Amino acid sequence: MLTRRQALFMLPAAAITPQAFAFDLGKALNAAQGAAGAMRLSDDDIRAHGRRIADQLDAKAPVAPASSPYARRLAALTAKCREDSGLTLNYKVYLTREVNAFALPDGSIRFYGGLMDLMTDDEVRYVIGHEIGHVQAGHSRKRMQMALGSGAAQQAVAATGGRAAALAESELGELFVKVVRAQHSQGNENEADDFAMRFLSLRGYDRRAAVTALDKLDALSGGAGSAQWLSTHPAPRDRAERMRRQAAA
Repeated sequence: MLTRRQALFMLPAAAITPQAFAFDLGKALNAAQGAAGAMRLSDDDIRAHGRRIADQLDAKAPVAPASSPYARRLAALTAKCREDSGLTLNYKVYLTREVNAFALPDGSIRFYGGLMDLMTDDEVRYVIGHEIGHVQAGHSRKRMQMALGSGAAQQAVAATGGRAAALAESELGELFVKVVRAQHSQGNENEADDFAMRFLSLRGYDRRAAVTALDKLDALSGGAGSAQWLSTHPAPRDRAERMRRQAAA
């Protein structure tokens, strides 16, 4: 639970919404290259764009300092999962009451304070595995490719030869919306959940945490705190039933 002092630093979710990027799509360069151009970008290119989005968002979000109970707790929970199959992972907590988490293709995984308040350690571990699953299954990469191949971002990427560092803040803002705020498909969620279940099993964590975490999210349906999670991670009730069957197997 938050202390009174910690609560003073909990900013509303609006502090890290897309509006924080001050969009100016009119700044996008008028150079067209089809979506196929984005599909040809290398893994290094895709990860570089992901890293820049993470850097921009971290600069504008209320990031928990290393001394924060949130940061210390997440550091302890992720001490043994800083790398997965060659992918270097990095984690931060945003001090907002929003119940959510997301991952970018470079391995940046971000938790919101509201989610950490809601969940036990093993339930947070389930979410860690779930978000790593989105990256390792290529979901985050595909989102980035689609975002880079459409709209103003497509034109800007074409004009800069795909170089991540050349994208303006407005284009990064558009990428943020399309990569982070768009809803995952049910198929992607199931695939990430299956990865999370293996993640828990291999590390000897309680597999039932996947079920209880999703049950909590389902119970929040209709509540203000769950709005963003439900908009980006659909159908917690159906997913809880899938995980319940796996945990019992």
